[in-house]
Amino acid sequence: MKFINSNFWDRAFRVVLGTSLITWAFYIEDLYKLAIFAVGFVILATGIVGWCPIYSLFGWNTRTHSKRS
Repeated sequence: MKFINSNFWDRAFRVVLGTSLITWAFYIEDLYKLAIFAVGFVILATGIVGWCPIYSLFGWNTRTHSKRS
């Protein structure tokens, strides 16, 4: 796809990190609970979709493109 700018390992790391932050947000009783949940959700969403807005802003792309003949 044209809009995917994250490779497999980048996406897998984001899914694990986002899930961990969301889970952690359920167990803490703090003022920052909503912020941790929101950050975890955004990280998880970018990992699932494969598109990172920060990568697009700076023109970065960690996805390798295979050359087909």
